[in-house]
Amino acid sequence: MASFFGKLTPGKSKKPRERPARAEEEHAQLHESDTEMFAELDSTVFQRFFYYAGPYKKAMFVATLAVLGFTLANLAVPLIIKIGIDTAIAEKNSSLLAIVGIALIVTALVQWVSNYLQRILMTRVALEVLYDIRADMFLQIQRLGMSFSDKTPVGSLMARMFGDVGALQEMLESSLEVIADLLTIVGIVVVLLILDWRMALIALSVMPLLFLIRVIWQPLARKAFLRMRRNSSVVGVYLDQNVSGIRVIQASNRQKANEEIMSGKISTFFSSANKAARLGGVLMPTVELLTGTALALVIIIGGMRVLDGEMGVGTMIAFLLYVQRFFEPIRTLTMHYAILQRAVASGHRIFELLDIPIDVKEKEDAKPLDDPQGEVEFKNVTFGYDPERPILRNINFTASPGQTVAIVGPTGSGKTSLMALAHRFYDVQEGQILLDGIDVRDIKQDSIGKAMGMVLQEPFLFSQTVMENVRYNTRYATREDVVNACKTIGAHEFVMLLDDGYDTILEQRGSNLSVGQRQLISFARALVANTKILILDEATANIDSYTEKVIQEALQKLLTGRTALVIAHRLSTIRNADKIIVVQVGEIVEEGTHDELIEINGLYASLWTTNYSSFDDIADNADDVLETPATST
Repeated sequence: MASFFGKLTPGKSKKPRERPARAEEEHAQLHESDTEMFAELDSTVFQRFFYYAGPYKKAMFVATLAVLGFTLANLAVPLIIKIGIDTAIAEKNSSLLAIVGIALIVTALVQWVSNYLQRILMTRVALEVLYDIRADMFLQIQRLGMSFSDKTPVGSLMARMFGDVGALQEMLESSLEVIADLLTIVGIVVVLLILDWRMALIALSVMPLLFLIRVIWQPLARKAFLRMRRNSSVVGVYLDQNVSGIRVIQASNRQKANEEIMSGKISTFFSSANKAARLGGVLMPTVELLTGTALALVIIIGGMRVLDGEMGVGTMIAFLLYVQRFFEPIRTLTMHYAILQRAVASGHRIFELLDIPIDVKEKEDAKPLDDPQGEVEFKNVTFGYDPERPILRNINFTASPGQTVAIVGPTGSGKTSLMALAHRFYDVQEGQILLDGIDVRDIKQDSIGKAMGMVLQEPFLFSQTVMENVRYNTRYATREDVVNACKTIGAHEFVMLLDDGYDTILEQRGSNLSVGQRQLISFARALVANTKILILDEATANIDSYTEKVIQEALQKLLTGRTALVIAHRLSTIRNADKIIVVQVGEIVEEGTHDELIEINGLYASLWTTNYSSFDDIADNADDVLETPATST
């Protein structure tokens, strides 16, 4: 048995897949697929799905042989009974009767072994295949550009990774049962025709009626199952939004209103699920009715032939057993068809995600950035989330090694987008962004991550220990490194007050810490990473005055010898910056030191003298107010 599992190592034999030409079109349809799903039983989904099963062909081959053995044993039972009745009992042959009994026991043993073997093999293969698919989906999500993350609800991704992959698991585990059912149907028809072709035609005379019912039922059931799946996804997305936004919901006293909305969505899902269940349930009783009809025909006509001496009792009993067994796989095939429909719909959604083209691609000849010095240059940069509506135009500035460059401007002017471009979360439409004189598109992306650290306005902490959060992107950092960083940044004291100190496991997103404490942890993380370039995206915006003072003191040590790009609404925090760049409506309108900008009495001076209250006024009075994603500040 172990040899059959020898290659069952996730991803071991996989080869890179070529991205289909339809990838761009599928990318555009991705967010529509939760409302309009495909479920035609085309071969594409099956081909791509069984591609993942390629490394496990040996185990699947053995499982198929087990299915064949199970089917043959199952077909043999009525024949053995026929021989026992028509030959052994009729001729009073006790020796033959004993052989018949032993044959039935052996057949049952073959059925048990083959059934066990096929189930354990296919379950194992299914789990390994689904591991590979989930791993590829996770890798794809990690590689996709920020434009995808900006537009895609988390609930939709979770539904694809778990609900849809689960549907594929169900299909794979039942695939051999489908083969067994088809072999059983074909085998029974052949045996019945051999035993008595006239009785066979009588017993199977109900099949045209079943086929007609199936033709009518199939399209109705397909639509019902897809509608149910779509409504399930809608419920999942809304649930995710409500869990993620629970603070805003409670602060806005929206619980009752949201409960009513959720109740409506669940009610819609329940209604569609109920309709799908009714359609799914209507075929089973129909098959049972036709089974009873076929058995009645065999009993009446076959019994009359037995009485006339045209047929043996054993043959009639064999016919009854075969007819009953004939409709059993038809019943299970009906359920398997519903599973196939769900699996195909899920497969489209899964492979649709895997086929999204990567917006930010690393060139094959990209070079690592060895010994970064920390120079950042924006050269004639133009960028827009919608290429037809650029939000940054002709941006030019340089941050020399060791300089602190501050970016200020009204809300929506594109400050955060500048920082995202520097880290190559997006690619520019025109111009270049250079690190140490090299275009970021020619640098390996992991080198950019090692050279550039980022501290955001909303720090994200993981449900891990404080220690693991601080050294999240510096796995080789020692405990001493982490403690020293926290001491430098002013976080050590409150960390030691936690229940387990640095080994305290933080709650979701660090909710058991204050905003200021979470920000201090993120500063300590940046300090441990020890990057030559540090981006601070309004990192002190949500911090109280005391914590801001602590951070300002720590920043003097943190920024020593580093290039810093700082976005700030509190202009007092960047007063001593080496260079201040003022951005308005996606363009640089002023540049200089604090004193130089105050002296020219322009936009920066206005912001400074009015104590920053003119941010929104300026944005409102701008000639061209641009729409930007939530990430743009």
